[in-house]
Formats: sequence, C-alpha cells, structure tokens
Amino acid sequence: MTAPASDDRPIDRLLAIMARLRDPQTGCPWDVEQDFASIAPYTIEEAYEVADAIARSDMNDLRSELGDLLFQVVFHSQMAHEAGQFSFDDVVEAIAEKMERRHPHVFADGDARDAQAQTLAWEAQKAEERAARNPDPSALADIPLALPALLRALKLTKRAARVGFDWPDAARVLDKFEEEARELREAIAADDTANIKEEVGDLLFVCANLARKLDVDPEEALREANAKFERRFRSVEARLDAAGNPVTKASLDEMEAEWGRVKADERASG
Repeated sequence: MTAPASDDRPIDRLLAIMARLRDPQTGCPWDVEQDFASIAPYTIEEAYEVADAIARSDMNDLRSELGDLLFQVVFHSQMAHEAGQFSFDDVVEAIAEKMERRHPHVFADGDARDAQAQTLAWEAQKAEERAARNPDPSALADIPLALPALLRALKLTKRAARVGFDWPDAARVLDKFEEEARELREAIAADDTANIKEEVGDLLFVCANLARKLDVDPEEALREANAKFERRFRSVEARLDAAGNPVTKASLDEMEAEWGRVKADERASG
C-alpha cells in the first residue's frame, strides 16, 4: 500500500516522499528496513531537538526541527498504512477530534471561566478517556514507561496528589529529602552497592516531588543547571588555557579556585 502522490499541498508532497522511500523495490534500503521500534528513538530525539531550539530561541532551527519531528509522524503513519492499521489522515482526524472534545468551552456549550478551570476540565476528560481504553483502575494508569525518568516521576506524583496522596507543603518534602540523604550516607558508609543505587533513586524522586510542590518544572530546572555547569566549566577551561595551565594538567584545587572566580565574576556582572 502506498499513499497517492500529490503536490497540491506541502504535506502531500512529504507523504509521497515517505511512501517512495518505503517502496520495497525502488525505495531507500535503510528506510525500508525500519519498523516502529527502530524509529521510536529517533522520534524521541527529534522532540528533544525541538525543545533545544526553543530554549535557544532559534526560530530558523525550530522550523527545521519541527519539520524533522513531523517527518517522524509521517514515517510512523506510513508504516501503519502499509500494515493496514491507519493512515496519516487518520492521525490528523483523531487529534482534531480529541482537541474539540477536550475543549467544549470553545467548540461546544461547555463553560471554563479561566485557565485553572479549563485545566481541571481537561484532566477530567483525559481521565474518562483513559478509563474507556484501559481497564487499569489505578490513578497511575497510562503514564508512559518510556518517558524520561525525571518527567515520569513528576507525573507519578501529580497523579497521586490528585487523589490526596501528597505532602501538605514543600517543607515536609524537604524533610523527606534530608531523610533520604541520611539513608544514602548510611548506604555509602556500609559500601552497600545495591542500596546506594536505590537511595540515589529515592533522592532523585524526592527532588522531582519537591519541584512539583514549588511549581518548578524539574526537567527545565535541570536543563538550566546543565547549561550553567557547562558555561562555567568552559570558562574554567578557557582561563586555565590562557594561563598556560590546561585542565588536563591542572590540579583539582586549581580548577576549584578558578571555578570560584568564574562564579564571583558572574555574580558581579549579573
């Protein structure tokens, strides 16, 4: 099965290109060999590259990365079309129908007076849809296992909080953080490798929960921390190189001293 070739719209051209790439006789051997599982990592990677372009406020790159992400949707849709499951048009129709269903205050006679009310209505609608397609009655049902672990921790704690399983405030979560930190210290002191891994996981999970209580996106916060570390470390490298003492030869004390000067300069300038 191949999609009809048409250049009437850009999307029709892209669909035709994808169908040709997947043609068993005349297509690209690499594209023909792929399946849903082999393409999934590329789909995830492209989504992150979209987020990266947004973080850098690079609109030209964002346009390109959105095209790459769209191509992933087209790729999966073409493989499903070949298997007789669904087509790209079915994907578009499904999301259009879902958006109208989840926004009755816009497309029907529902009422959502503000963003918070709309969010509650959205979550209620999503819960109904999950219950209809998934017999699992748990409040945690349907949270994808393939999500990044930090993001999945955030979603798990959000779902649990909706049914009342939540700390009353951030201070209590900080108490839990300190408890988990003590347990990690004990595991390290005992040289208990398996328990160390478990306690590190517990500590990261509490961090995600603390971020939620403080209304902070943990993924965004960690991305910013990563960027800050990279910026400062590159500055340390540049300064040591300029002094004729590259990081490959500098001592830890020398690197830490330069790190402190970089931080001080940032505070003074910002």
